[in-house]
Amino acid sequence: MNPNKALWEKGDFTRIAASMRESGEDVVRHAGISPGMKVLDLGCGDGTTALPAAKLGADVLGVDIASNLVAAGNRRAAQLGLAATCRFLEGDACELRGIENRSFDRVISMFGAMFAPRPVDVAREMVRVTRPGGRILMGNWIPGDPTLVAQLLKISTSYSPPPPEGFVSPMAWGVPGNVIERFGEAGIAWEGITCERDTYVFAFQGTPAEFVDTFRQYYGPTMNAFEAAARDGREQALRDELAGLFETQNRSRDPGTTLIPATFLRVTVEVG
Repeated sequence: MNPNKALWEKGDFTRIAASMRESGEDVVRHAGISPGMKVLDLGCGDGTTALPAAKLGADVLGVDIASNLVAAGNRRAAQLGLAATCRFLEGDACELRGIENRSFDRVISMFGAMFAPRPVDVAREMVRVTRPGGRILMGNWIPGDPTLVAQLLKISTSYSPPPPEGFVSPMAWGVPGNVIERFGEAGIAWEGITCERDTYVFAFQGTPAEFVDTFRQYYGPTMNAFEAAARDGREQALRDELAGLFETQNRSRDPGTTLIPATFLRVTVEVG
C-alpha cells in the first residue's frame, strides 16, 4: 500500500478534525468564495473546509488519499443536506487523475497536500486544475515553530525511526522560500505568491491530557511514534512529554475544555 495512504487511514482523523471545525469555517470565510464557484479541497479529510464552502453556495469537490475519510465526508455532506453540491472522492494530491485542467475557481488545502510525498508535483497539479484568475490557498505548519503542531510532530519524530532515504519533510511547505520555488516550477511568478503567518485554534471538549490521548489513539503520526516508543520502553516518556506540551499551550480557563492556538503559514497563489 502507498505509505502515505496507510498513514492517514490509520486511526480515525475525524476525532482530531472535530476540534478543528470553527477555525476551518473561519478559513473559508476569508477565501473569497461566492455562490456558484467551483472549489477543490485537497487533502480534505472529512470536510472541515469543504462543507463550509458548500454552505456558502459553492460547488465543492473534496479529494483525500484516505478512503475512510472520504466516506466520512460523504456521510457528513448527506447529513447536512449538501450531497448535491459537496462530494468527496479518493485521490492523490501528487496526481489528480480524472480532474480536468482549469476546472476550479479556488483550490484549498489546509494541512493536507503538505503531507503528500512529491511537493513539486503537488504544486504543479494545484496550478493545473485552477482556472486563470483563480486562486490557490494553502495552510502549512511551520518547521521549528514553538506552537502546538510543529512541536507535536517534532517530539513524535524524536521517538520514531529515521525516515526512509529521499524523504522530504512535509514541514518544508512552511518555509516561504520553498513555497515560492515549488510554485515557480509550476509556472507561477513570485509576485503572485503571498505567505503570511496566521493562527489556527484547536477546540477540544476535554482536558489537555485527554486531548493527548485522542492524538495517541487516532492520529497516524502520533500512533506510529507511540508504537516505536513502546518498542524502546519509552511510551510513558512520550506521553509525559506530550502532556506537558498540551498543558503548557492550553489557553482555556475552563478546566474541562482545551483551546490551543497553532501558528501556520497561510499561502495565497494567484493563477494568471
